[in-house]
Amino acid sequence: MAVSQFSSMSTRPSEALVQCTSSLSRFIEFGSRNRTSKQKLLLIRTFNSRPPTTSFCIKCVSSQPSPKTKEEDTSSSQNSSGPDTASVASSIQYHAEFTPLFSPEKFELPKAFFATAQSVRDSLIINWNSTYEYYERLNVKQAYYLSMEFLQGRALLNAIGNLGLTGAYAEALSKLGQSLENVVSQEPDAALGNGGLGRLASCFLDSMATLNYPAWGYGLRYKYGLFKQRITKDGQEEVAEDWLELGNPWEIERNDVSYPVKFYGKIVPGSDGKSHWIGGEDIKAVAYDIPIPGYKTKTTINLRLWSTMVPSEDFDLSAFNAGDHTKAAEALTNAEKICYILYPGDESVEGKVLRLKQQYTLCSASLQDIIARFEKRSGANVNWEEFPEKVAVQMNDTHPTFCIPELIRILIDLKGLSWKEAWNITQRTVAYTNHTVLPEALEKWSFELMQKLLPRHMEIIEMIDEELVHTIVSEYGTADPDLLEKRLKEMRILENVDLPATFADLFVKTKESTDVVPDDELENCDEEGGPVDEELESEQEDDVLEEESTDVVPDDELENCDEEGGPVDEELESEQEDDVLEEEKEAEAVQEPPQLVRMANLCVVGSHAVNGVAEIHSEIVTNEVFNEFYKLWPEKFQNKTNGVTPRRWIRFCNPDLSSILTSWLGTEDWVTNTGKLAELRKFADNEDLQSQFRAAKRNNKMKVVSFIKEKTGYSVSPDAMFDIQVKRIHEYKRQLMNILGIVYRYKKMKEMSAVERKAKFVPRVCIFGGKAFATYVQAKRIVKFITDVGATVNHDPEIGDLLKVIFVPDYNVSVAELLIPASELSQHISTAGMEASGTSNMKFAMNGCILIGTLDGANVEIRQEVGEENFFLFGARAHEIAGLRKERSEGKFVADARFEEVKKFVKSGVFGSYNYDELMGSLEGNEGFGQADYFLLGKDFPSYLECQEKVDEAYCDQKRWTRMSIMNTAGSSKFSSDRTIQEYARDIWNIIPVELP
Repeated sequence: MAVSQFSSMSTRPSEALVQCTSSLSRFIEFGSRNRTSKQKLLLIRTFNSRPPTTSFCIKCVSSQPSPKTKEEDTSSSQNSSGPDTASVASSIQYHAEFTPLFSPEKFELPKAFFATAQSVRDSLIINWNSTYEYYERLNVKQAYYLSMEFLQGRALLNAIGNLGLTGAYAEALSKLGQSLENVVSQEPDAALGNGGLGRLASCFLDSMATLNYPAWGYGLRYKYGLFKQRITKDGQEEVAEDWLELGNPWEIERNDVSYPVKFYGKIVPGSDGKSHWIGGEDIKAVAYDIPIPGYKTKTTINLRLWSTMVPSEDFDLSAFNAGDHTKAAEALTNAEKICYILYPGDESVEGKVLRLKQQYTLCSASLQDIIARFEKRSGANVNWEEFPEKVAVQMNDTHPTFCIPELIRILIDLKGLSWKEAWNITQRTVAYTNHTVLPEALEKWSFELMQKLLPRHMEIIEMIDEELVHTIVSEYGTADPDLLEKRLKEMRILENVDLPATFADLFVKTKESTDVVPDDELENCDEEGGPVDEELESEQEDDVLEEESTDVVPDDELENCDEEGGPVDEELESEQEDDVLEEEKEAEAVQEPPQLVRMANLCVVGSHAVNGVAEIHSEIVTNEVFNEFYKLWPEKFQNKTNGVTPRRWIRFCNPDLSSILTSWLGTEDWVTNTGKLAELRKFADNEDLQSQFRAAKRNNKMKVVSFIKEKTGYSVSPDAMFDIQVKRIHEYKRQLMNILGIVYRYKKMKEMSAVERKAKFVPRVCIFGGKAFATYVQAKRIVKFITDVGATVNHDPEIGDLLKVIFVPDYNVSVAELLIPASELSQHISTAGMEASGTSNMKFAMNGCILIGTLDGANVEIRQEVGEENFFLFGARAHEIAGLRKERSEGKFVADARFEEVKKFVKSGVFGSYNYDELMGSLEGNEGFGQADYFLLGKDFPSYLECQEKVDEAYCDQKRWTRMSIMNTAGSSKFSSDRTIQEYARDIWNIIPVELP
């Protein structure tokens, strides 16, 4: 690895010198002011006949015409002032001509975006190189954040905002005939995530860079993302994302940074005493780097994404020429499809294999890269005991679980460490963030499948399981075998798998060893171990002899008697034989429970820290999900309430509100110190501030009005309340309750006269957004239902602007950046105890939106911070949920009449011909899969309706509503990802900020 792993300088010094002293360097330098853009462009065109290389952008940006050494150049780039408009415009023009992806005739929007992004990237690379050269020199401890998702959103506005260049780029583009707003809109969202997990990871990267923490992100480079959502008359339709179709101007492919990744094969012992994993399927993971700039700091960290491939020699030319084209490209296809889409369907065996391949590729390539960096920084004398002192690996949920066995494999098989050393180092290095309490999301994989795909890792996982069994036995002892068996069943990594050989006879011996009778008493004991009553025994023997001597059956009758001596009923005997055969068949049909690997348990055992992501979630983690582990290792468990970056989620997406905050707080410091927002509380009743808040909200609503018209064709009124629920579609998030509440509202409106309904109801625009997984049938039914309700309500002339229902297609970060600033009411209504945290609730509160919700996830803390009177609360509490489900299963639940009324209304066909029996059926019955209202909509529906009435009442008093809005922004200071990252750095990673000189 080179000293500067991000440099792309020419390898010929003489050529580099000529390039750096040419007028070309002045063209791309941001500090040069002594030439016109036209002169610079002319000089480039006449430089020589060969196209310039990208090395100009990286090493020749300078405010001086003379060549410099690398260190002088780095110092200059760090201390130079920002570029002027002319320099920015020249840089954009340069990339439009010399880094072309489009024909040269026109400077239209797509070309303008790519040229602008490449121009910004030049600045990022300079700080990027300086950052990692400095980290290399200091050999600091570094955190590595592994996540299957990074939901970045658009990068251009965020990058120039963090660099403080928004004004310069806006003016430069204006001079070139384009607007910054239009150019920004050309950037597709990076399709590297789906929901809160990926958005959180991206917020964390922003905070790491802004706070100057030495850190890196690792993920996969998905070619087609999750999917692009289209809404048709049939509901949701999925098509592949096209975000990479024109290329990604932010990424740099590192052809010199690649690592081998193996699947299948077998394990053979070597003469050196080590295990060797041979044969199987080999692929290559290639690095793509994306720079992540901090806000107004020189620190620029890295997001490294892996793409998968095989060498050209693996293309079977013979098969291709023989006409077997599929076979010829089989190796290539198997490798590339690993990074095709995020979360491929896993109902088939092939889908499960692909998911596991994705997870292992992420872990293996990333750890090989981390270890290579550690070895390079360590120099000639590598001390592996220091590895945890230089490296912190954070697993974002269970997807990167393979980090644990993979790190052990590398340390033992490749680096020659002992099991004890490798296990100790791994536990001190790795930490785990739990994001869910849903059993299906804790990940369990087939033991057999994993053994076949990753044989060496299964050996290691079995060794870890054995270590765990030993720990459990040592902790609980063998005196109470039932308790011990229960603990093992709950805590083992391997489910339904025999105990390790060393413990195979544990329970046999334990049961044999209990209630031992002394030898001298044994002869006086009966078979069950009790003392013999000799008199009773004598009487029993006499009875037996008497029974044996009576009712003797003659020999000639014996053959016609059954076993008990009665006459044989041949028909009955035949029936009994049939019954026996049937029972034997049933016994054969009973399958053994599947052998599984519990990934979450492996995470807990292999990590030195385990954290939840909200206070209530962490309580559930320790009291329920991992309670036995918590009793064993209480020191492992922590809470780290999530946060979001105020840069993207206020400063850049809501410039009107940002200006108000800066004006009233008298400083922009709130952008990096959200604690300042609390000072807004003292102005909450100020009429001028309230007027400004309302004006900013209306401006943002007007943007959404235009957006909705463009995307859906519906016209909505900006005077109506904007009521928004945007998140992944899932039954526990209860979009179904929201839409049923809207249906009830619509039904009541229809039962009134025009005058009555206008007096009774506040006008609302109810906006939904989110994707349902392609294989999640019930979630897709919910999407279909919402769109059907919208199609009916939005075309009802009697209702008009009193109620609109909008489903925004293909919800993503960019759409969120538009909707959240315009929101007035936001719904976070999951079944209590089922949402780990949520992060959109934080974004809405920051932007002065009032929340309606349950006491679930971060809602609990948001309500505490903004004030109970500024949060609309309803629904059952988390500790009540188990009892309510039990009540339902026992048939004791009586549904509210309004709930029954709305279900009946839906079934009447008022929203079209689609059959909603299965959707409504999930809310009925007392037990059974897909029934019995598992997520308790029926229980919470009455309090939800009553709470919505309070919302209407509050909205009618705009002064009160605006005060509540201000208090939400003022109370959101805790929910900055800066605070969260500082806690991770201090309590888990043990890293400190490293600010560049």
